Amino acid sequence: MDSAPVNAYAIIPLLVILSILVGWIGSVVWAVGDARSRGKSGFLVGLLVFLVHPWPLGLILWLVFRPEQRSSY
Repeated sequence: MDSAPVNAYAIIPLLVILSILVGWIGSVVWAVGDARSRGKSGFLVGLLVFLVHPWPLGLILWLVFRPEQRSSY
């Protein structure tokens, strides 16, 4: 059986896509926790960060419009 060597240039785009996905999902998880700690709906904020494209735009929107004070409970 003749197997072709793995082309390093073919792996780079996969690593980039994987990094973007990890960053995207990580930012959703962080935003949900941050919203809950500030007394807001974690689900709605997570949905905002998840659905607004391009990816970092939803996270930037949350960072700009999030409440300043954390909830005391």
